[in-house]
Amino acid sequence: MNRKKFKNILVVLGGTSGERTVSLESGKACIKALKKIKYKISSFDPQKKNFNLINKRKTDAIFNALHGKDGEDGIAQSYFEYLKIPYTHSGVVSSFNAMDKLISKKIFLKNKIKTPKYFSIDRNHKISTIDKMLKLKKINYPLILKPVNEGSSLGVELCNDKKVLISSIKKLVKKYNRVMIEQFIPGQEIQVAIINGKPLGAIELVPKRKFYDYKAKYTKSAKTEHIMPARLSKSKYLEVLNIAKKTHDAFKCRGVTRADFKFYKGNFYLLEINTQPGMTSLSLVPEIANYKGINFEQLVEKILLDASINK
Repeated sequence: MNRKKFKNILVVLGGTSGERTVSLESGKACIKALKKIKYKISSFDPQKKNFNLINKRKTDAIFNALHGKDGEDGIAQSYFEYLKIPYTHSGVVSSFNAMDKLISKKIFLKNKIKTPKYFSIDRNHKISTIDKMLKLKKINYPLILKPVNEGSSLGVELCNDKKVLISSIKKLVKKYNRVMIEQFIPGQEIQVAIINGKPLGAIELVPKRKFYDYKAKYTKSAKTEHIMPARLSKSKYLEVLNIAKKTHDAFKCRGVTRADFKFYKGNFYLLEINTQPGMTSLSLVPEIANYKGINFEQLVEKILLDASINK
């Protein structure tokens, strides 16, 4: 790889979102990897300093290791564009669209990509109309309740009956204002990594918890089983890789993305696309890459070398 392209790398990590802890872990892992392959590294935490204080003269490229609000929703990216510093992962619009689950759903459907049935409500919505909306949208229990623009399954709840749903809506709407109600799809959890426009592979997750929530993702004691490659027929494996690539391209993403699916009765249902997937010791993209013979340092460098602006 041509390491002369960039020399001084600024790893942006931490931030102010609910995913700060995961971002710090991702960022530290990437710093360690980049130092190991002889890049000159500095770090920047937007919780401590404003993006405007990034030193342009001492930064050849930014490795964006942020997760969640202000990190993967177009905010950080807009600062990087303004500063005209090449940065990793997707651009402003792609990031914004992928982070907003309602916009994402519209893009999935426009591109004929199957996704669970859904609708959204906000704090102005009358809870008494929920039954009518569920009937209209043909959504049955169990169902999933989630914030419209959070990551890492923060705030996601599985509701098995009306009592739990109403209680969860009141709690989440108060915290997040707008939430999405989505049909729960049983079946296999399949996640696909795309890097620089090419499908890398599909991994299957078998959570010990009710579903793949925040604890299942980031707690070792939760013991989610990872099966690489995913247990699919050859044709279905290729099909899910192609759907993930189609999604990556539809959103005009760059660098690495991870698409999350449920596979049920022969169909793949796309839940979401992540433009800033985790890079921790428990993260899926590094695990998929490792299976394909790409070690962590090589993966981080591949992402770095795609850094650019005007995307």
